[in-house]
Amino acid sequence: MKTLDRQQLLDMLLGCTILGTGGGGDLEAGVRYIDAALDAGKVCKLANLDELTDEQLIFTPYALGATVASEDETGEYDRLPQSKNAPILNAVDRLESHIAKPLDGTLACELGGENTAIAFYVAAMKSGYVLDADIAGRAVPEITHSTFYLNKLDPAPLVLSNQFGETLLCEQVHDDIRAEQIARAFAMVSCNDIAAVDHPLELRHLRGKVIEGTLSKALDLGQALRIAGVNQLDAAKAVAELAGGRVLFRGQVSSAHSNIEDGFTIGEVLISGSAVGELEADCKANTGDTYLIRFKNENMVGLLNNKIQVTIPDLICVLDVDRHLPVTNPDYSIGANVAVIAFPAPAEFLTAEGLEVFGPKYFGLDVDYKPVC
Repeated sequence: MKTLDRQQLLDMLLGCTILGTGGGGDLEAGVRYIDAALDAGKVCKLANLDELTDEQLIFTPYALGATVASEDETGEYDRLPQSKNAPILNAVDRLESHIAKPLDGTLACELGGENTAIAFYVAAMKSGYVLDADIAGRAVPEITHSTFYLNKLDPAPLVLSNQFGETLLCEQVHDDIRAEQIARAFAMVSCNDIAAVDHPLELRHLRGKVIEGTLSKALDLGQALRIAGVNQLDAAKAVAELAGGRVLFRGQVSSAHSNIEDGFTIGEVLISGSAVGELEADCKANTGDTYLIRFKNENMVGLLNNKIQVTIPDLICVLDVDRHLPVTNPDYSIGANVAVIAFPAPAEFLTAEGLEVFGPKYFGLDVDYKPVC
């Protein structure tokens, strides 16, 4: 088990944002969680599963809702009080009280700038640790896109909390599909922004059922991106090569739009091709070409000149090559120079069951999955 300093934590969150494929929450929000824990005198610890005992109790805390919370246009929330505590801590406290046992550690529900930070924040505030693992190997729009669901692990008791101090304890939840429906409904009456904690499990039940080493991988990616920025290197090429990915396209953002539908941020971004920076041998100068990315919180499909090139579960990431930062949806700046990078899908999503729940047909595409890397 190792204690991470602030720079390591920021690098890790940067790498998680790359692997977040446009989702996973806001990086700046994630940094605020880390700083809140450090300012409180807490430490952030990262642990390998093989150094822990089977009876260790693990929680999975996260934020859920649209990538950008909905505006309170009608003022319907004005009369509600604001919670004095962080909603995620309210949720964890309620779960600990319910099961009459404190958590030992946390597990990230996905890789993302905010949701991975929440796992560290909760662990630090509760004097615990974070497992060097997650359940998706990327960011995903729904609870069901996880090794929890694929391994049929019980999500209950599930606790949900919002900024108004309202907390829901849900027992006898049939499966992750039902957990997603319940959580999404609560989010839709909570400014599309709630905290959740679920799958309280002893470590024995997680062995072989999570994706190990993903946070260390994110740390390496974030360090590579930061160093490339400092040295003015080709950042897209650096991170792609490190994680077995591929630079698919380079160009400038020409348009982007999105809206909130059923608690998700739905939209698309169009990129006009240009030769930006050093090009890989398999990435021609894209002048005259277009690239369209459609997203549902996370990037779901990439189309080169209106022809599908890459789909989920492969990771589709967009990097601002001038700022050396990954772009999260829907925060695109028109005219920004960007690179589209693909990374291989986690093996867990490449089974028949994995593709059924998070393959191209999940996003309504009548195509078979073909790996791009």
